[in-house]
Amino acid sequence: MASQHRTPSLESLRAAGVPRRRILKAAALGGAAVAGSPLLSACGTKGSASTSSSAAPTASDRSEADKTLNFSNWQLYIDVDEKNQSDHPTLDQFKAKSGVTVAYTEDVNDGDSFYAKIAPALRAGQDTGRDLFALPDSDAARLIRNDFVQKLDKSRIPNVVANLIDSLKSPSWDPNRDYAAPWQSGLTGIAYNSAKVPEVRSVEELFARPDLKGKVTVLTEWRDTMGLILLQQGKDPANFTADDFAASIDYLQKASDSGQIRQFTGNDYSSLLTNGTAHACMAWSGDIVQLQADNPAIKFVQPEAGMMIWADEMMIPAMAQHKRNAEDLMNFYYDPEIAAQLTAYVQYICPVKGAQKAMEKIDKTLVDNPLIFPTAELLAATHLFMGLDEKTGSDYGAQFAKVKTR
Repeated sequence: MASQHRTPSLESLRAAGVPRRRILKAAALGGAAVAGSPLLSACGTKGSASTSSSAAPTASDRSEADKTLNFSNWQLYIDVDEKNQSDHPTLDQFKAKSGVTVAYTEDVNDGDSFYAKIAPALRAGQDTGRDLFALPDSDAARLIRNDFVQKLDKSRIPNVVANLIDSLKSPSWDPNRDYAAPWQSGLTGIAYNSAKVPEVRSVEELFARPDLKGKVTVLTEWRDTMGLILLQQGKDPANFTADDFAASIDYLQKASDSGQIRQFTGNDYSSLLTNGTAHACMAWSGDIVQLQADNPAIKFVQPEAGMMIWADEMMIPAMAQHKRNAEDLMNFYYDPEIAAQLTAYVQYICPVKGAQKAMEKIDKTLVDNPLIFPTAELLAATHLFMGLDEKTGSDYGAQFAKVKTR
């Protein structure tokens, strides 16, 4: 899913104000970030198995005796102290409240590579060295399907049960939210530079308008791109057939062959859009919120056929050593006051009810931003992507890659 452009240092990106989380999904920070991870040495360590109501193997929980927690997440996806970038104020509050110290490691660079890193230990029934991680919906679906994550004790996460927003409550791959809770969420839609072109209202316009020829980018993350195309074709991204997908691939292929599409991008569409190289693109909402702060000409549009909604999901892996500590942290971040603090920094969709009101005390400029706190009308136009088995997902990804690499 990652793009292949070379990514500059984390420090230079922060200094430049580049959008936080999608930098990392766009690729190559992996080497330095992962090599320094204290969790790598823990991968594959064994735990003593015990019984559980979950199908996933579990280890004896050391939470009470060992007040620690190992949490893997994307880089630039949590609040930081502006004076000391290694400090995370909300994690400090969690430690003060619970007594639990969090080893927070930013070693998720894209979902596929992280899954490949942890899967061998999970298949072997071994501890990954992590108690909690946040991964995309598609990875959550296959982790749950393969019994690689533990069932949550809902008595320990009452804030999650009470405060998860309705639009994310029942994904097809975890309809009762037994295994995963969103960390942050976002929208995939259309962005355009209003200083260059009039409003772009649909994927059809994106792929056919003469004034956009050679000035359009689409996303390398194929579920995002194909979800929007399926919607344009009148199909439901949460329930479509192989023939539906093939027809949408053909539609994408024609747009690519015609020269309408300039390139397939990760996060690098941000710079292309602002410097005028691209005039319109498929885009992620959180990036656009941040770009608009410096360039109000950048606009985000809900495509007429609808848009995609996604989340990065917190999950507890099989054989994790500190399950209760992980559940306590999940519950902590679903306190609306804490959720608002986190969202004020990362500026993606907050999955927590009540956080919008809490935001009034933190940053009033964000309270009415629909890309952070979507209206019911906006959410009604959003769609989740269907959970796929690994064979089907691999096949669909290969079809997309053929178009992307031509």
